[in-house]
Order: sequence, then structure tokens, then C-alpha cells
Amino acid sequence: MAAPDRRHSLVGLLLIATAGVIWGTIPLVLRAADGASVIKVFYRVFFAGIVIFAWLALRGGLGELRRLPRRKLAQLVGQGAILTVNWVLFLTALDLTSVATAELLGYMGPVFVAALAPFVTGERFDRRIMLPMLLALGGVVVILAPQGLGVAGGRQLLGAVLAFSSALTYAWLLLRSKRILLGVSGPALMLVEYATASVLLLPFVVWLYATGRGPTTAISYGALATLGIVQTAFAGGLFLTGLRRVRTDHAAILTYTEPASAVLFASAFLPGEPLTAATVLGGAMVVAGGALVARLDARDVGHGPEAADAGTVDDTVGDGGA
Repeated sequence: MAAPDRRHSLVGLLLIATAGVIWGTIPLVLRAADGASVIKVFYRVFFAGIVIFAWLALRGGLGELRRLPRRKLAQLVGQGAILTVNWVLFLTALDLTSVATAELLGYMGPVFVAALAPFVTGERFDRRIMLPMLLALGGVVVILAPQGLGVAGGRQLLGAVLAFSSALTYAWLLLRSKRILLGVSGPALMLVEYATASVLLLPFVVWLYATGRGPTTAISYGALATLGIVQTAFAGGLFLTGLRRVRTDHAAILTYTEPASAVLFASAFLPGEPLTAATVLGGAMVVAGGALVARLDARDVGHGPEAADAGTVDDTVGDGGA
């Protein structure tokens, strides 16, 4: 059984890394959309929710939502509220401080996941992840540092604090996801999350439209629909499917593929953002960190408590959503 279990784990890591790469295209999509950041978040969850609702309806999966216990449903609603806070914190941080500072502080989340996972998910702390984590985080620093790290003035300091807070909410979100996935499919979880986020953001969206800060072109709405369908519904499904198969801290490290790929995509497709030696080196460090995580998971399969930790989430409730 070792070989199938090993494939099960490695496929999970591959799905998570793929989701990270898809998320790395988000800056490209956002460049095509105007309007306030909160409106962009709203349309991201709104379009994603529509797609997931249609997916569940076609597969006859809407009945799962009616069968959910109240406690589980409340957990999913709470997850949607945390998701909303996380995205609003990060996008506001981008408006207040430099992109490099916001990205670096925002991507401290996987470090918090690794530190807190033993207390939240019951997974034993894996000291071996320190090297791949340092490689991946170091790679992000190498990529972002040339773009200008630092805080100058109260506005940028507030942005840095919000970015750091977004990292904490990201860790909270991911750690909760591992447990909440017990007994509920990924699409059902995402549908409740995105519906909750849409409801919470709607009053702000109405006010922003009333003050003339909504999207102004058909291209903008097309970009936001793409953001919801591809980068949110599809990539989110890949990530949750992968999360069922691997340890939470290992999954968190693989999410460093997002900032690394974002810079690479920007270099390839956006004018004025050339590919530099720092970008190549940092990207190689992120890939090396991910490769080390994959080796750890392959070694753990069928051997010792870490292997058991990776399988604590029941995979029979349905991986769908991809």
C-alpha cells in the first residue's frame, strides 16, 4: 500500500502547488479591472459562489447543505467571515504601504501555520520543515527586497500592521479549514464561505457604487468574472482537495509558489517589470523548498506518526470542486 499512499500524498502537494501558481496570475487579472478593492473582493467571491452553486446543483450536491448540522454550518459561516477579513486586510495593506512590504509580511502566514498546527490540528511539530520553510521564505525575500522593503511614516506603518494581521488571519483560516473539512465537501465549504463573504461585503459595495467607485468597463467585469471562476473557484477547489491529503504545515509551505509565480508572470507579461537575477534565484529557492517538502511527504507515507497526521481528514466526503 505504500506506493498508492505515496502517490496520494504527492498528488496533494502537486494540487496545492498548482493552486499557488494559478493564484500567482491574480495581479495580471487585477490590472485589467478598475474600481475599489472591496468591490473586487466582492465580485471574486460572488462569481465563485455562482460557479460552485451551479456545480453542486448539477451533481445533486445541494442536499449536503441542508443536511449539515447547525454547528458545522456555523463553522462554515465563521470561515467565510475570516476569509472576508483576511482579503480586506491584505488589499487595504497594498493601498497603504509598498507592495513588497505587504507581500512579505502577508506571507508570514505559513510560518504561523507551522508554529500553531500542533495546537490547532493536533499534528506533531515537524522540525524537518524548518529548512524548506527558510528556503521558501528566503526566496520570497530575495524576490521582493529589490522592490523596496521598509516603512516610512504612519500610513505605511499602518499598512504593515494590516499586512501582518492578514498573515495571522490566513493562518487561522488554513488551520480551521483542516478540521472543518471533516464531514463536508470542499465545494460545500467554499459555497458557504463565499456566500457569507458576499453578504458581508454587499453594504460596502452598494456605498462604493453610490460614490462612483465601481468598475467602469466591460473588460473590468470580465476580468473580475475570471478572477472568481478561475483563480477562486477552480484554484480553491484544487487547494482544498490537496489539503485533504497532506499535513497542514507542508501545504502552507507550498503556497509560497504564489508570490514567486506572481513575480515571474509579471516579468513575462507586464511592461516595466523585467526578469532579474534576484527573481530567478528567489524562484529557484521557493521551488527547492517545495521539492524538499515533497520528499518529506514521500518518506513519511506509511512510516510513523507524521504519516497518520497527514490522513486525519476523511477523504471519502468528496474532493470535488476542481
